[in-house]
Amino acid sequence: METTQNKGRRLSLIAAALTASFATQAWGSELPSMGEDASPWQVDLTYENHTVKREHTGLAKFRNTMQAEFDKRGGDGWGIHGILRGSWDGVYRMNSSEYGKDAGGSITSQATLGGNVVSAPWGVGNPGATQGTLGGLLGFPATYPNNPNEGLRVLGDRWHGTDGGVGFAVPVRPCDVDSRGCRDFGGYGDKKLSELEMPEFNSRLDFIRELYAKKSFSLGDGKELFVKIGKQQVVWGRTDLFRVLDVINPVDFSRNNIYDELSDIRIPMWIAQAEYRMGASDWMQDRNFQIVWNFDKFRPNNLGQCGTPNVILDAGCFFRGMANLWDNGGTVANFANLGTANTWLATNFGPGQIGLKDVNLPDWSLSNTQLGAKYEGVTMNGLSFSLNALTYRSQLPSLHGGKRATSSFAPADGRGFQTAWPYLISFDMEFPRVNLVGGSMDFQIPAAGAAVRMEAAYTQGEEFANTAREQLYSKNDVFRAVIGVDRPTFIPLISETSATLISAQLFYQHIFNHEWKQEQFGPVGMPDWENNFIGTLLIKGFMKNGTVSPQIIFAHDFRAKATAIAPQVEWNFTNDLKITIGANYKIADGRDNWKFDDCRSCNPFAPFTSGFYSGDPNQAYSRGLGGMEPLGRFRAGPIGAAFKENDIFLRLNYKF
Repeated sequence: METTQNKGRRLSLIAAALTASFATQAWGSELPSMGEDASPWQVDLTYENHTVKREHTGLAKFRNTMQAEFDKRGGDGWGIHGILRGSWDGVYRMNSSEYGKDAGGSITSQATLGGNVVSAPWGVGNPGATQGTLGGLLGFPATYPNNPNEGLRVLGDRWHGTDGGVGFAVPVRPCDVDSRGCRDFGGYGDKKLSELEMPEFNSRLDFIRELYAKKSFSLGDGKELFVKIGKQQVVWGRTDLFRVLDVINPVDFSRNNIYDELSDIRIPMWIAQAEYRMGASDWMQDRNFQIVWNFDKFRPNNLGQCGTPNVILDAGCFFRGMANLWDNGGTVANFANLGTANTWLATNFGPGQIGLKDVNLPDWSLSNTQLGAKYEGVTMNGLSFSLNALTYRSQLPSLHGGKRATSSFAPADGRGFQTAWPYLISFDMEFPRVNLVGGSMDFQIPAAGAAVRMEAAYTQGEEFANTAREQLYSKNDVFRAVIGVDRPTFIPLISETSATLISAQLFYQHIFNHEWKQEQFGPVGMPDWENNFIGTLLIKGFMKNGTVSPQIIFAHDFRAKATAIAPQVEWNFTNDLKITIGANYKIADGRDNWKFDDCRSCNPFAPFTSGFYSGDPNQAYSRGLGGMEPLGRFRAGPIGAAFKENDIFLRLNYKF
């Protein structure tokens, strides 16, 4: 029997659909005309339901989206374009034991005794060891009154086992249900249930997908100045799935990881564009010069709040778990060694000893805005190219370690805490300034019937985790490039009347001055690969006069040895109704290569945790003891870190 709550939700959706069906006429008659030369308002409304079932967890998405797109040509050549989007995802109520107020539970920690992995009570550690010698010397607590063993999961359990490595508790309930570890990591990380259900309705007005005014000013002699001002997406890239030049707008990976179209997951920003359209020259068919000023308050990529279905790299869970460690303390699995070989004890840390303290989001200032320039042209033989330059804030966070410790044994400055303690796994989150130069090119190869797309970018200022450095990060230059080939090909097995699109891409990344060295237990340095390749392949067919479109996408991360396979069939049932059925399956063969130094053997608590490590027991540096956490996520990549998230989905899209 239908519950009152479910009936209310169903009726509200029906009411929204009925309201939308009359909205075009209402908007056309009620919106301002904007002058005598203005055209009527053009409004399109769509409704979409996206339902996903995930292996092992059940329902992972029940998202209902209403979107209105409108255009208006005003007087004096001005035009207005806008897209409004709002959604409600019922998964947090319909599957609350996985993603809502009932998520998580009680956990245990691991300890390794003589090479044997055993369970240790969470919040207690190893009595007589951790709470005795080590606890007495360092003042580590035996209990956590502000950190009860409920509503928790073990860090990384959604994609790997602890297996003798470090691990700790992560709260997973919405932040109005459980506030532990909640921080604003830049538009995510501190959201309550209603904000997770309806993510567009927030203080940044994300329901405004686009809203800008545009106009072309004639400069004579075939030249013109085009301006566009407002909330918008600026697309510099020519590639799909992964970005090289297309970094002006941050991306909302919480919507569907990397598997939605970039046009749906870019986060629009308040931007001013000016484009000087110079037209043809003696050796060019067309020339343009563009200036882009992103004057909006800084915003990073949304990596997903822990406890939600899409947390790319499981990074949001790492951040929340570390913030909880700093605020409330907790037990860390397999951490301390007191001199016995192959023995690592579950170790209790108190508040303010390890974890994530400050999130330093850049405030708005002129110096924190972002500025880009692009010159593009088309040569007489049809080669299109661009030269790009951009200065911006990194959309991915950097963790600066060794910052603070409040333990009684730490050498203190006048403020009562240590400000720079080498190799201490106590972090602040930063977003460094990055400078980018690059370019793109596309051209046809008539003899092969193919089009080629190329992009390349060189950046300065990016920061990476690095356990060979005292503050556990380093600043490195990076080169990225991609080449894509698109070819329509007749495949009779798919269709004898329509060509099948075959599109292949190969991404390459190189980190300059990459640090990696072998120590007593394993490699130390940067977990990110010095050189890595990711390949993608799209095969998309068109059948039944284009009304049915089957496709399959393959994506393979070569160093992570992880593959995603995404088949789907799109059916245009009518001109207004589109139905898509598909799946997303991951294969991971390189899990042994994902483990990396976790800094347990960095020994910042010498001599009490020096164990049987080589070298001077009082000297802090990493000996290379490692596991999957926390740095294995960077080696697994976005595909490998989601290899347990196999989905099937149904998507309905109706245009009113």
